[in-house]
Amino acid sequence: MSELRGLGTVSSRLLASVGIHRESDLRSVGPVEAFARVRMAADPRVSLNLLYALQAALLGIDWRRLSPEVRRALRDEALGQRRGRT
Repeated sequence: MSELRGLGTVSSRLLASVGIHRESDLRSVGPVEAFARVRMAADPRVSLNLLYALQAALLGIDWRRLSPEVRRALRDEALGQRRGRT
């Protein structure tokens, strides 16, 4: 996973801990679900920056280039998904 732009060893380790080992795994589950899995199973303190980094990695850009609208939509989806599971 660390071959994807913006995902280093820590992010890769967190993803691997929830069964996401390859880019195809991440594409299959999507960044919001991957983020939710990490927060639930691996580290509930992980910040939204991981979510943004996952989306940006799939787009091949730096996470800071994501527009505020995209960040807001990702955040709203992730937090809404988390509320739906409790």
